[in-house]
Amino acid sequence: MEFVFPVLLIGIALISVITLAKALRIVPQQRQDVVERLGRYKRTLNPGLNLLVPFIDSVRTKVDMREQVVSFPPQPVITSDNLVVSIDTVLYFKVVDSVRATYEISNFLQAIEQLTVTTLRNVIGSLDLERALTSREEINRHLSGVLDETTGRWGIKVTRVEIKAIEPPPSIRDSMEKQMRAERDRRAAILNAEGHKQSQILSAEGEKQAAVLRADGDRQARILQAEGQAKAIRTVFDAIHQANPSQKVLAYQYLQALPQIANGTANKVWIVPAELTKALEGMGGALGGLSQMVGDVPSKAASDDASAVEREAAEAAQAAAAAAAEIHDEVRVAEAQATGGKGPQGLPAPEPVSPASLLNDPADQRERG
Repeated sequence: MEFVFPVLLIGIALISVITLAKALRIVPQQRQDVVERLGRYKRTLNPGLNLLVPFIDSVRTKVDMREQVVSFPPQPVITSDNLVVSIDTVLYFKVVDSVRATYEISNFLQAIEQLTVTTLRNVIGSLDLERALTSREEINRHLSGVLDETTGRWGIKVTRVEIKAIEPPPSIRDSMEKQMRAERDRRAAILNAEGHKQSQILSAEGEKQAAVLRADGDRQARILQAEGQAKAIRTVFDAIHQANPSQKVLAYQYLQALPQIANGTANKVWIVPAELTKALEGMGGALGGLSQMVGDVPSKAASDDASAVEREAAEAAQAAAAAAAEIHDEVRVAEAQATGGKGPQGLPAPEPVSPASLLNDPADQRERG
């Protein structure tokens, strides 16, 4: 008996502790516990300290009320152009009603996965590969609408559906890479052609502007050169009119040019022009009587140097006559060589011309000389 009483006390204390543990239930934040009494739904425990009837009430499920993320394995889907692609999806959802999530469906996570796969196959089956690759936003929106409508009666809210990857077959990937490479090459060729075109246009515009500037510079240079020549001619013309030269000065200038006319190895025949006779006649008149010339009034400076001009005119006349005699001799020698030492038939030998005859003889003798 001594040992029975302590054992009974220990058993009573142990039962009390177990009963107290069964009666008290602490629920953490963002979680709800579904309680059943004798196998029937009784109530839902909210976060905090809750009391239960020991051995009568029991917790059926512990539902996490936070938003959850589930990544489904890749699923093979056939597009409208009969290509099999592998699609990997990610699902975001949260439980809004723990009771319906517990009693409306046995495993809501598996149900959501299967519903996502079937809905994805329906959506992708109506699109071709190119549109499926470029219409992710449209696919996500369609999946979210269908899943949210179906899972609403399960007490679950689908917040978002994302497609992680769409993997076409390897052969299609190679073709797409070749197509993209060809597209990039085409764009590069177009850019190169446009750059070459722009460079050619700029070069042509530069050459055009350079040609215009050169032509303008040449025109300005010709204008300036012409203006300079006109100014020089005008200056010389004004100087001649201001100096008022007499006829004897002009005759003297003509006589100075005669040796240059007769000079040269190719001059075999020297023809005395008619102007020379007139110039010599004017020179003779100037030397004979300067005061009797009409309309030729020499300036004061010319009167002072009259003797020097007369001497120079006489010397020039003698030089012209000497040159004419030399040319006449050369012509005779050439004719003798051409005829074998015999003179030309029918041609009289010309008489030599002297400076005095050029200055004082009549006009018929000058023309004969």
